[in-house]
Amino acid sequence: MTFTQKAIERILKEVRERVISEKEAFARLKNLPYEDLSFARIDHHRSFRKGMPEAVYAPGKSVEQLDKIIRLFQKSGQQLIVTRLKPEVYAKLKKKLPRLKYSRHGCIGHFAIPKKKMIFREPAVAVITAGTSDVPVAEEAVITLESTGRRAERFYDCGVAGLHRLLDQLPEIKRCGVIICVAGMEGALVSVVAGLVDKPVIAVPTSVGYGAHFRGLAPLLSMMNSCAQGVAVVNIDNGFGAACFASLTLASQSFKAAT
Repeated sequence: MTFTQKAIERILKEVRERVISEKEAFARLKNLPYEDLSFARIDHHRSFRKGMPEAVYAPGKSVEQLDKIIRLFQKSGQQLIVTRLKPEVYAKLKKKLPRLKYSRHGCIGHFAIPKKKMIFREPAVAVITAGTSDVPVAEEAVITLESTGRRAERFYDCGVAGLHRLLDQLPEIKRCGVIICVAGMEGALVSVVAGLVDKPVIAVPTSVGYGAHFRGLAPLLSMMNSCAQGVAVVNIDNGFGAACFASLTLASQSFKAAT
């Protein structure tokens, strides 16, 4: 079903006439609206259902398609992020969409939240990287977190090859509610971090490493085989997915606390 005014009016009429309850109307509205562009179905209710901004995966889409999608969200005033957006594609979009911001490290486009309106929910999420080469994936997570209203604390280049760099940051890391740990090579950082904190750790393997690293497969398997408790593993280079999981984890904790 497409998102039309008639559909909304019909639901409201049924509530007014007591054909359906307010609870049932809410359930219908929650899953109702999307807009059909023939090449894409635009989900306008992602934030309503999930508390997350809509995300557009840029590869495979033309500049014209991305332009049309982004304009719809800009018009509706909703938050949006565009993942894996190449600099040259962003440069073309920027001419058409001057409000679109870009993180060159994270290769992610977004509508920046004005500083006056930047009120992040607590607690923060710690984003830790093993090395500087893991930062692009970490920045994808940071921008995604900020788009969901979560504050991110960066702890970069804290790999186990120099463990003192991590230990120095532990007091600050422990103040955060969830930890995202981004590591390539052998991925050992995750087990170390998870063994030292009492918070959920979301592990992100990266495609950073030498030949036997197999483009991220080695750290992926290391993280999945970790004996440390409380580790969840997302796909290779998936900073976006880690941020979504962290945000939903904190939202779930807040809901339980409220009830």
